[in-house]
Amino acid sequence: MSLKFFNTLSREKEEFSPIDKNEVRMYTCGPTVYGYPHIGNYRAYIFADTLKRVLLYAGFKVKHIMNLTDVDDKTIRDSQKENKSLKEFTEFYSEEFFKDIKFLNILAPEKFTKATDYINEMVEITKKLLDKKLAYKSDDGSIYFDIKKFKNYGKLSGVVLE
Repeated sequence: MSLKFFNTLSREKEEFSPIDKNEVRMYTCGPTVYGYPHIGNYRAYIFADTLKRVLLYAGFKVKHIMNLTDVDDKTIRDSQKENKSLKEFTEFYSEEFFKDIKFLNILAPEKFTKATDYINEMVEITKKLLDKKLAYKSDDGSIYFDIKKFKNYGKLSGVVLE
């Protein structure tokens, strides 16, 4: 079975050729677990599920990983509003999400990863970006990637920096 996908970079439909001819690795964004997902969120999960099923039907082995964003401004804010630990708060909404995808007959990924499992790595990467002057700290302490330092920024979207 021949599969073609739209390549955003070339702006053309191209024959799909995975890195490993027998296996496709998929990484998809899951929910930010601070509340119940809405229909727009589920559209993305259903699309990923449909793609995975097409790849399986085409004979590929699929290794699918989905992240759960269990720490960000919203999860911290809302866990504090409910007077719960961040872990307790986000685990509740994670479990609700798992129930929902089962109900919707979405094939579960082989692995779910939580942002909190990678905090140390995120901190190290952020330090390196700051050290290399590829990121900067704003007045409120937030850290941003300096897009002007990335010469190919906007190549996929067609955005041209001024």
